[in-house]
Amino acid sequence: MNEGGSSAVERALQYTAGQKLHGFTVKEVTAVPDLFLTAVKLSHDATGAQYLHAARDDSNNLFSVQFRTTPMDSTGVPHILEHTVLCGSQRFPCRDPFFKMLNRSLSTFMNAFTASDYTMYPFSTQNAKDFQNLLSVYLDAVFFPCLRELDFWQEGWRLEHETPTDPSSRLVFKGVVFNEMKGVFSDNERLYAQHLQNKLLPDHTYAVVSGGEPLAIPDLTWEQLKHFHATHYHPSNARFFTYGDLPLEQHLQQIEEEALSKFERTEPNTAVPPQTHWDKPRVDHVTCRPDALAPDPIKQNTLCMSYLLGDITDTFEAFILSLLSSLMISGPNSPFYKALIEPEIGSDFSSSVGFDGSTRQASFTIGLQGMAEDDTETVKHIIAQTIDDIIATGFEEEQIEALLHKIEIQMKHHFYIFENVSRFRQCLKENPRYLQDKIQHYFKDNAHRLTLTMSPDERFLEKQAEAEEQKLQQKIQNLSDADHKDIYEKGLQLLAAQSTTQDASCLPALKVSDIEPIIPYTPVQPGTAGGVPVQYCEQPTNGMVYFRAMCNLNSLPEDLKIYVPLFCSVITKLGCGELDYRQQAQRIELKTGGMSVSPQIIPDTADLDLYEQGIILSSSCLERNLPDMFQLWSDIFNSPRFDDEQRLRVLVMMSAQELSNGISYSGHMYAMTRAARTLTPTADLQEAFSGMDQVRFMKRIAEMTDLTSVLRKLPRIKRHLLNPENMRCAVNATPQKMSEAAGEVERFIGNIAANRKERKPVRPTVVEVRPLDPQAGSSASRKLISEPHFKPCQMKTYFQLPFNVNFVSECVRAVPFTHTDYASLCILARMMTAKFLHGEIREKGGAYGGGARMGGGGLFSFYSYRDPNSTQTLSAFRGGVEWARAGKFTQQDIDEAKLSVFSAVDAPVAPSDKGLGRFLNGITDEMKQRYRERLFAVTDKNLIDVAGRYLGVGQQTCGVAILGPENESIRKDPSWVVK
Repeated sequence: MNEGGSSAVERALQYTAGQKLHGFTVKEVTAVPDLFLTAVKLSHDATGAQYLHAARDDSNNLFSVQFRTTPMDSTGVPHILEHTVLCGSQRFPCRDPFFKMLNRSLSTFMNAFTASDYTMYPFSTQNAKDFQNLLSVYLDAVFFPCLRELDFWQEGWRLEHETPTDPSSRLVFKGVVFNEMKGVFSDNERLYAQHLQNKLLPDHTYAVVSGGEPLAIPDLTWEQLKHFHATHYHPSNARFFTYGDLPLEQHLQQIEEEALSKFERTEPNTAVPPQTHWDKPRVDHVTCRPDALAPDPIKQNTLCMSYLLGDITDTFEAFILSLLSSLMISGPNSPFYKALIEPEIGSDFSSSVGFDGSTRQASFTIGLQGMAEDDTETVKHIIAQTIDDIIATGFEEEQIEALLHKIEIQMKHHFYIFENVSRFRQCLKENPRYLQDKIQHYFKDNAHRLTLTMSPDERFLEKQAEAEEQKLQQKIQNLSDADHKDIYEKGLQLLAAQSTTQDASCLPALKVSDIEPIIPYTPVQPGTAGGVPVQYCEQPTNGMVYFRAMCNLNSLPEDLKIYVPLFCSVITKLGCGELDYRQQAQRIELKTGGMSVSPQIIPDTADLDLYEQGIILSSSCLERNLPDMFQLWSDIFNSPRFDDEQRLRVLVMMSAQELSNGISYSGHMYAMTRAARTLTPTADLQEAFSGMDQVRFMKRIAEMTDLTSVLRKLPRIKRHLLNPENMRCAVNATPQKMSEAAGEVERFIGNIAANRKERKPVRPTVVEVRPLDPQAGSSASRKLISEPHFKPCQMKTYFQLPFNVNFVSECVRAVPFTHTDYASLCILARMMTAKFLHGEIREKGGAYGGGARMGGGGLFSFYSYRDPNSTQTLSAFRGGVEWARAGKFTQQDIDEAKLSVFSAVDAPVAPSDKGLGRFLNGITDEMKQRYRERLFAVTDKNLIDVAGRYLGVGQQTCGVAILGPENESIRKDPSWVVK
């Protein structure tokens, strides 16, 4: 594994406290067998920088540097700084080294985050040379950034002519962070969470918006930005973290030489003082935009009570509080679920509900979204009453056991340390009222409680726009003629800078020859159980067993198809066999790592009009619970319960609310799904299952007063879907447990045999049987549907929604995975994104993101995310195609796109998911290797050729979709369908 045969864990145990290494002193060395690692804590002698290294035999090595950033206003200074330090540094002065390194490295992760009180810069990679390259770029970026004024304008905010080249066009606010935060604040859940924190912790940095309040951002000056960097981005205010199997000394030496040796110690004084405890509870109210897709238009209010808890540095107390939080709100057996969700007062818990350990003092929040204003007092009363009830009766032992079982499974995935659990069991033994006493202390007797309500305001977006206009006028009024001229000239300067081709040669880069030519082979064993094909894959799963089953829905009548996602989301939650839904939920928690069912549409790898449609069941368990897990599945197949209309209503409301909330967050996914709908049969079904069609369908269901008719459809669907005749299974487990797992699968298939029926497919002429793995001679085959009558057609759809930003997409029908041009289109998408679309859509256009991707379903998709522009972005997509057709790229651009594609293709796969691609899509290791060789072979000629043949105007069928605010010019254009 590494030199000398000793493991990284053992090597790290040889360090001793007091040892000096490259300007650092070792403080402590701790073996953590639960997590299979050795922790080494160090501190830097000259600056006091803290360092933690986790040595583990994992080749995916990670680095992160964090600074405590505690702003005292809402100008978004830490967030704008995070963007701006990534725009060039002393050793790497080119623009945007961060985005450029995405294509010059095989990183498995690269990002930067701004939280309320820290900013962090992490990356990971499996390649040692790459680690050094990225470390150099990251260190230089955070400690020695250029922070040019033009970068501040591009990333933060600026005044600029709407059309920069036209001085008579009006002045507007622009900037990446400015637009990003407008997008964030159009998301009601984010808006609420932000206010909740600001108002619960009002004394210090938690009272401000660290990401930036859109109307406060234009108060930030370039000077203030540079000052904040000088004081906060200093080694004395920094923490370093590294993880993996690379040698610690190399990291320390590089960090000392390239950065820390150039600094002296300072006293940063950035600590967050504890919040003063209130002597009486507080109440507050905020407004938000109305939700056009709310399940019930008159129920759009949110109400939560939030309690300030203890300091998170007391890790055991924080563990107990997060455990308590789960017991109080998790699943249908929890007291707050019974008291708040089941009476259908609201659609679901607010997304802020639960334990929050992200601030210095933790908090716990309980409350509802999707409720009526009239129920405000009722909800307050229920919350108080429920706390009293818990103090009186406590929790059932089985509930506590189910939760500790969940933690045991999370420990298998290396999230928890065992000693907390044993210490908790000890506390319970000594004092059976241990948890009730905590609740009395933190909830009943706690005066630091905030009740925050939120209601929609029809004029919310108008008021926001008016306030922005007012801010804009205020800025413009103070401008002299010279300032006006300056703004115009700087706008042109910025445009020129954004339009020049960047010389990135100062940045380190891996070469295509650094990429492994051959993929590691994943062995799987085909088998059968009671006539059902099973794929066994032996993996180091650390005592877990992972089970999956794919069932096709070919015999399902057409009118029931739109109900499949609903069926999937409720089938494991309505009760089964002897168990009602509460007992079932408890049992699932107690015996498994979760059981879920989801719709699955799998495009054929060789033909765009062939696909497999079905559902996939998945679950996992500790090895000792195998029989129990399969018993739960058997009961769901043999005797699911479809008799509780009220339970179904609760699940439908939650599901509809979740879909509606997700649109402002994943608008680009909805736009891409919609744009693709008329291009292939797969995409058409995808829109029905997971696009705007499904959102609107669930809204309709949620509005029904009686769900009996829906309830009656579920057993009909179940007969077609949960049918062993149409099923194949996959098991991932350790070699020691595989035969036992195989025995359990065999028994399970025997138990559900009564559900086996030969049912005629709905479209009898169109079923094709394709063996999963022609070489292996296994009996597993996939029944593919072909649609001989499907005619791809053009369509442009506009969804008018109450947002202040757009999500734009265009999709083009291209080729399937095994086609020779597929690899070229993948490289083209990545290159066009990095070298053209990013500059046009984000840098010039001010959107938060945008680009192109080639999908396995054979579609080439363009998209933009949280975009101030709409049709202008469609022109940028076209511009990208023309740019590629004209061959305006270099060999280096192609090589970088290849590195970028390979880092995605070679991303680490967890043992639980190995062999899944073959099981679901029939993509064998041989096919992957062929695809790999095609990627390596792509040339400039191929790229120019596919850009013209597939993406050129009129070459292939394309679809367009935009989600966004009211748009006058599109409404008047007859070529658009407006929804």
